[in-house]
Amino acid sequence: MVAKHVILVFLTTFTLISCHSANHKNMEPINNEKLVRVYFEHFNKHDWVKMADIYAETALFKDPSLGKGVVTQKREQTVKKYSELSQQFPDVKDSILNIYPSGDKNIIVEFVSSGTAPDNSKFELPICTIFTIENGLITKDFTYYDNSQE
Repeated sequence: MVAKHVILVFLTTFTLISCHSANHKNMEPINNEKLVRVYFEHFNKHDWVKMADIYAETALFKDPSLGKGVVTQKREQTVKKYSELSQQFPDVKDSILNIYPSGDKNIIVEFVSSGTAPDNSKFELPICTIFTIENGLITKDFTYYDNSQE
């Protein structure tokens, strides 16, 4: 009788451990779409430090505002860039239109940035950004928009 009880306890424990291990293997450390949504929440609150903390300490950027080609930036530079942006456009905000997952590491976000310029004119700028996310942090931010002056 004791042997049956020991076997039953062993099987129950083994089953519970197996289920926990199977579920743990299938869990993503961080959901990329959720991470990107949190990023935009921080942007819209103008919490540049929290937003920059979602990037790796050093990340690659492709952004017309930074010039041509790929630029390496640290978090502090990202905070500075967006702090200056919000000084120019105090009500700047981004509205997500669509999110397109692309493989395990990339996520594409289509959004509209809007705000009021210093001369009180309103603007809306359609933007598309390809984020590369590794180990729960953004390592690449390739942003595309038409920055030509009309």
